[in-house]
Amino acid sequence: MISNVCLRINYSCNICYVVHLLCVLTLKHEKFCDERYAENEMVYGYKPNRFFEEQLDDLSTGNILLPAEGEGRNSVYAATTDWQATAFDFSAVAQQKALQWAAKNNVSLNYAVSDLLQYNAEPNSFDVIALIYVHMKTEVRSAFHQKAITWLKPGGKLILEAFNLNQINNQSGGPKEQDMLYSRSMLKAHFAECMKIDYCGNVTLMLDEGAFHSGKADVVRLIATKM
Repeated sequence: MISNVCLRINYSCNICYVVHLLCVLTLKHEKFCDERYAENEMVYGYKPNRFFEEQLDDLSTGNILLPAEGEGRNSVYAATTDWQATAFDFSAVAQQKALQWAAKNNVSLNYAVSDLLQYNAEPNSFDVIALIYVHMKTEVRSAFHQKAITWLKPGGKLILEAFNLNQINNQSGGPKEQDMLYSRSMLKAHFAECMKIDYCGNVTLMLDEGAFHSGKADVVRLIATKM
């Protein structure tokens, strides 16, 4: 049984500040991302993230959610391998490109335009949630992670890959703000109470995911199962 803390989002008076801050940041970041997506063919390439692909291929198909999905490289891959893929991103340009890429691959996506805290799904509705380079401010991250847990079915899997704190020294992509990077201890603090941590580790690798994810990178990977 999941404890109340696993199902509760802390809607204290501070949430008003968080939502306001998120709206301001989203408007600025949305403009930046729309311009980047509009100017480049596929910002992060056409192929799915390698870790995501490897993990997904080991699972039975079902319903998968990909937040902050961008141009659809991971959701389209999931759909081509018989997953029912749902995705969202705050960039309408990214959504348009993702749907075009899906059509070229003869698959369909359920793709919404939404930011992280505004998006809602039914509890226990996804077999997998994949967070692939979903970088957020500290004020947003914990609240969003708690929401995501509620959307997973019992026994559902969380797959995460993101830049860790050492990425600040690399030039291969990602945020240059320390508080938007991930650590193993932070992930365990957010997920260990409600989920079984199957794997959580740091990896140094060579990224080859389009022009903006290229070169030596330091990432953290998480696989967890909802209890």
